[in-house]
Order: sequence, then structure tokens, then C-alpha cells
Amino acid sequence: MLGNSKAFSGFSVDSIENAKQFYGGTLGLRVSEEHGMLFLHLAGDTDVLLYPKDTHEPATYTVLNFPVDDIDRAVDDLAARGVTFERYEDFDQDEKGIARENPPGPAIAWFKDPAGNVLSVLENRPM
Repeated sequence: MLGNSKAFSGFSVDSIENAKQFYGGTLGLRVSEEHGMLFLHLAGDTDVLLYPKDTHEPATYTVLNFPVDDIDRAVDDLAARGVTFERYEDFDQDEKGIARENPPGPAIAWFKDPAGNVLSVLENRPM
């Protein structure tokens, strides 16, 4: 029944305006607003809904992952745009905040949106 539905994911933020500036401006994503909510329009015809919530609490897990071909270039570019990368005790991260020895996963670096939700860039690996 739902196999043909174009499902999409969503998560809350404390300010649609701050989210719009961050996702559209800082990250350079295509965004649109509708009915007080923000839609992120990602590659592959994928949309993500960001909705305002007065009692928003940031997710304690990664809500959105951005695969990239060159993680060093992506981290450097984002840092130049003012993005600060997170540090976690459970991961051996280099000076840029990239966890390179992350078996079985790819090299990854985490950062937060203005609402405190965790996002990541992770390096594509050949399958």
C-alpha cells in the first residue's frame, strides 16, 4: 500500500527563519516555505520537512547525512562558512573534526544546525 508513496522525513526546529538562513544560505541548499514550514529540496528529488516546535529539543542523533566525494574539501568549505564541527569522546577525530578510522563506516564529521540538531558530512566510498 505505501510502497508507491513518496515518503519524506522531517524534524523540528525552534526557528524557521534561522533554519532557512542556515540551510539555504550557509549550506547552499534549495529551500522553500509553505504553511509556516521549511522544505529542503535535496538531490535525487528528495525533500525533508522542517517544522517549528515551541518546545523543540535538539535530536541527540544524526538527523541528516550529506554524502560527499571529498570530505576534507567539504569540511574546509563548511568551516569557511562558519560551521563548527562537533567533537565526540567515542571517536578518534583529527584536527578538522573528521573521524577517519570509523569501521565499518566512512570518514565522517558532525555539525549542528542553529536549533542544535546533529548533521553530518560523510565520504562516499566505492561499493
